[in-house]
Amino acid sequence: MWRDFKIFIARGNIIDLAIAFVIGLAFAKVVTSLVNDILMPPIGLLLGKVDFSNLFINLSGVSYSSLAAARDAGAPVIAYGVFLNTIIEFLIIGFALFLIIRTVNRFRSIEAPPKDCPHCFSKIPAQATRCPACTSELTAEG
Repeated sequence: MWRDFKIFIARGNIIDLAIAFVIGLAFAKVVTSLVNDILMPPIGLLLGKVDFSNLFINLSGVSYSSLAAARDAGAPVIAYGVFLNTIIEFLIIGFALFLIIRTVNRFRSIEAPPKDCPHCFSKIPAQATRCPACTSELTAEG
C-alpha cells in the first residue's frame, strides 16, 4: 500500500494540483485583503462611514457595540456585513479566474485545427507529416 501511495503522489499532475492549490490559497488571501482593506473602506465611507465587516443583526435582544463583542458574549447574530464582503471576494476571484481561463483559451485557439488522415481517417495535428495511427506519409495537400 505504501508503494502504491508513493507512485500516486509522485505523479506530475498530483504535484501540479498541490502547487495550484497553494497558489490559490495565497491568491484568496490577497483578494480578501483587497476587499477588506482597500475596496470596502472607501465604499463604507461613501455610504456614511459604514464598516461592512461590523454589520450584524443581533438575535439575543441585548445591545452590543460591535460584532466582536456580540460573538465574545456568545450572542446569536447574523453577520450580514461579513457575508457581503465574502460575496465581493467571490466575485473578484470568479472574475480573475474568468480572465485567466479566457486568456488560456485564446492561446489554445491559435493552434491550427486537426486534419483527417486521408488513409485511415483519424484526426491528426495539422503540422504532422506522418499519421501516428497508420504511419502513412502525408503530403502538403493531404
